[in-house]
Amino acid sequence: MKTGKYLWKVPLGEYPALAQQGMKDTGTENYGGPVLTASGVLFIGATVYDRRFRAFDSSTGKVLWETELPFAGIATPSTYMIDGRQYVVIAASGGRDPKSPVGGAYIAFALPEK
Repeated sequence: MKTGKYLWKVPLGEYPALAQQGMKDTGTENYGGPVLTASGVLFIGATVYDRRFRAFDSSTGKVLWETELPFAGIATPSTYMIDGRQYVVIAASGGRDPKSPVGGAYIAFALPEK
């Protein structure tokens, strides 16, 4: 924070219509923030058009994992533990893209056990 230099920077999301034409990683409109685990994994949904939920290595910006949600996850995820197992959950509802499905779901993922 003192230097103002970025550790890494990546476009977040893509427009499916552009991706189909070979233009990937364009970035997209997004709403919602990330959550960072103690082990350095950054989880973020936020992308309106591709409905992806991603995990990044917080030190390099490398995508570690991603999945498509049933609706856009335009929310900040949360993390919690049960019996020593860590989970990350995101609310998915859509609603910003008139061409995409709208609904409501909470989707939780278990992080790998140590």
